[in-house]
Amino acid sequence: MRRINVSGPQLRFAAAHFTTFAGECEPLHGHNYAVAAQLEGELTPDSWLFDFVELRRVVAALCQELDHAFLLPTENQNLAVAHSDGHYTITFDDRRYVIPEAEVRALPIDNSTAERLAEWLAGRLADELRARGATNLSSLTVTVEEAPGQSASFTLTLNPDG
Repeated sequence: MRRINVSGPQLRFAAAHFTTFAGECEPLHGHNYAVAAQLEGELTPDSWLFDFVELRRVVAALCQELDHAFLLPTENQNLAVAHSDGHYTITFDDRRYVIPEAEVRALPIDNSTAERLAEWLAGRLADELRARGATNLSSLTVTVEEAPGQSASFTLTLNPDG
C-alpha cells in the first residue's frame, strides 16, 4: 500500500460558522481553516499513486468554494432555516441571522464542526478523484484544522473501482 499527502498554505479557507451542542448555540465566529489530504492505494503502471500537483489543485478548489463564506449546516435539527428573496434566514431560539445567499455555503451536514467539514470534504474529494479516473485508490483521509493544534480527520474507504 502506498500513501501520498498534500498540505500547505494554498489549502486554506477562512469561513464563519457556529455550532450547536447540547441544546446550545455558540456565537457566530470564524476560523482560518487548514486542510490536508492523504490518499492510499496501489501504484499505477507509471509508478504513481496520484499526481501531487493535480491533487493539490483539486483540494485548493474545494477550499476556494468555502473561502470567505458562512458555513450553513442545512441538516441541523436545532436551526430553523428559510431561503427566500436571495437570503437565508437562520433562527435559533431568540437569535435570527439574515445572510445574503451569495455569502452562504449551504452544506448537507448536521453541524459545521471540523469533524463534519472533514467528512464533507472527503466525499467531495472522492467524487473529484473518481471523475479523474483514479481507480487505484483504496482510501482517502481529509484533515481540517480549525486552529493550531485542533484538527479533525475523516477517512473514506473507496470501493475497489476507486
